[in-house]
Amino acid sequence: MSLREAIQYSLMVILYLLLQIFFMRNMVLFNYAFCFVYIAGILILPAEISRMYLLFIGFAIGFTVDIFSNTFGMHAAATVLIAYLRPFLIHYQMESKGAERVDIGIRSQGIGAFLAYILPLIFIHHAMLFLMEINNFGMIFHTLLRIAASTLFTMLMIVLLELFSRR
Repeated sequence: MSLREAIQYSLMVILYLLLQIFFMRNMVLFNYAFCFVYIAGILILPAEISRMYLLFIGFAIGFTVDIFSNTFGMHAAATVLIAYLRPFLIHYQMESKGAERVDIGIRSQGIGAFLAYILPLIFIHHAMLFLMEINNFGMIFHTLLRIAASTLFTMLMIVLLELFSRR
């Protein structure tokens, strides 16, 4: 990765963080769908990034959101989990296509492959986040509904942001 690309991706991650901290943390639909657009900072990074750097970036992003959300490490844990699982999903997609290199994005992958890439990771992130938050199993249906609605809402926002980006 060149210096220009590294700066470009760093600015993109910072933009997603600022968008989450200042706008998206207050955006809730029907008290069920929450938007966690900051995870796009992990999902859109290049496929060839080192796992160690990816885990560090995931922790830094999640910890920053935790500081501003007062959530005591829940976002950091969920973000590190998807940062850990991301290379396995990318490797699986590369094997299924027979490709040597995967460029991540709607324009390079196509809408179907991009959704197949981000949907499981968004679902895992939201499932871990909301299941850590649950305090009794009487709220399991409510929690599952929040996971599904938030996954769809976050996925829609990430796709829209990706469609309107210039990359």
